[in-house]
Amino acid sequence: MKGRHALVALAAALLAGCVMGPDYARPAVDAPATFRFEPAAAAETANTAWWKQFGDPVLDQLIDTALANNLNVKVAAANVEQALAVITQTRWSLFPQIGYSGYAERARSTDTGLAAVIPNYPNPQSAYQALLSVSWEIDLWGRIRRLSESAQATMLATDEARRGVILSLVASVAGNYLTLRGLDEQLVIANRTLGTYAESVRLYQLQFKYGQTSQMTVSQAQSQYETAAAQIPQIESQIAQTENALSILLGRNPGPIPRGKSVYELALPTVPAGVPSALLERRPDLLQAEQSLVAANAQIGAAKALYFPTI
Repeated sequence: MKGRHALVALAAALLAGCVMGPDYARPAVDAPATFRFEPAAAAETANTAWWKQFGDPVLDQLIDTALANNLNVKVAAANVEQALAVITQTRWSLFPQIGYSGYAERARSTDTGLAAVIPNYPNPQSAYQALLSVSWEIDLWGRIRRLSESAQATMLATDEARRGVILSLVASVAGNYLTLRGLDEQLVIANRTLGTYAESVRLYQLQFKYGQTSQMTVSQAQSQYETAAAQIPQIESQIAQTENALSILLGRNPGPIPRGKSVYELALPTVPAGVPSALLERRPDLLQAEQSLVAANAQIGAAKALYFPTI
């Protein structure tokens, strides 16, 4: 008798642990044990908020505002919450499902013969019905577990996509801000150049007035002045376009962007001489692709489980 119970328990354990489909295993990569450069310094640089190395509080504030208000980041965060809800919904199938329904009806009969045959026949009549249902799928072949594994991997891939959106947003805000500060300096230089050419035109006109130079020299100076003046509206237009782009990244209507330090006052971030190849494993797009592969691998097991009967 004890042997029979042991066999039953063993069979139950085997059935409980039966999961169809292959388990995901990351392919082995032949990487060198050591690197030519210092990986510790490179990893430390990658873990920091690199934009703060510029030493501009205005840039830090703009990036904080973008992370809080950017619509793409909010959409990416909502996608992660949706993926978490899918995990919960999938795992519910491992437990008994209880449902209920109710029905009520009140109808009048048009058959007057029943009222003549049956004394005190009620008309209209009321009918009530209540149903309680309980269902539970025994996950013998691991179909639900594979679906849960796929849902979890999909959630992780969605979270990596959110990280990618954040990285792209921070890089875009920092790049546009540095471009804006560069355009500001170009505008300052263009105004100075215009003032210099204006002074040259004035001097040449005086020399021409007293016969010290020719009209051609005056015309050449005037042409240089007009060329310098034409550059200013173009730079101002580029500044306005860059400010509008930054405003969209900040999640607000187009408007002026506050300025901090000039491009000459910004500190240059420390760039390591080399980075280890292991840092590639931390890229959000690569991690997203790997989790998508994990989800697809789990779907294989769920599909194979459909070949067997569902209890």
